[in-house]
Amino acid sequence: MTRRVPATREALAAVPLEVAPRLLDALLQTEVAGERVVLRITEVEAYHGRGTGDVPDPGSHARMGSTARNATMWGEPGHLYVYLSHGIHSCVNVVCAPQGMAGGVLLRAAEVIEGADAALRRRTVRGVVREPRDLARGPGRLGDASGLRHPVHDGMDAVTGAPLAGARATLLLRADPLPAIASGPRVGVAGVAGTDAFPWRFWIPGDDTVSPFRWGRGAAAASGTLVKPTRRGMLS
Repeated sequence: MTRRVPATREALAAVPLEVAPRLLDALLQTEVAGERVVLRITEVEAYHGRGTGDVPDPGSHARMGSTARNATMWGEPGHLYVYLSHGIHSCVNVVCAPQGMAGGVLLRAAEVIEGADAALRRRTVRGVVREPRDLARGPGRLGDASGLRHPVHDGMDAVTGAPLAGARATLLLRADPLPAIASGPRVGVAGVAGTDAFPWRFWIPGDDTVSPFRWGRGAAAASGTLVKPTRRGMLS
């Protein structure tokens, strides 16, 4: 049986590129409006703020420094940076970085292991859920399933579990490392930040809740990859 331990500030105080693989198979537990959902994390992406790590990250919200939008990324490790994507989707990130730096790990996909009824109801507000694996498959779906919303839950502390806006979140990490982890370019990230130059996406190989890969705008060209159209979109 997999043993998990509560996340600590210290465990999340390294740069996101180091922390991201450790979040795989972790559990994010949320309680929103009295409903509990537990997500087993299966896919993540690392993002570094300005001055964090050895390589500038052009794909990060904090690449230009601190702003009102990304302020949470510059705070204590273990808080949740919840931002709005495309004006619709609330996406959840775990803040991690050494003191004085900024960074986050985007939770891209998960398996719902508790609270499936609540997750399904939240998801069907936005469309049909064809299979159970799709409940939290992709960052927008994961945000919906968790019940965490921008802006009210941005900054929530997943280490202490302190309540915020009628909700709580706690993070449990694996006590032992996974035996196998896959990595590759980040999904849908534009330009060079979405190429093999930044293999900062990590996932559990063979897990069917992991989201499909797609190139971001200009990323395929930046990587030198030939992309041709198919009936379902653009695939390499």
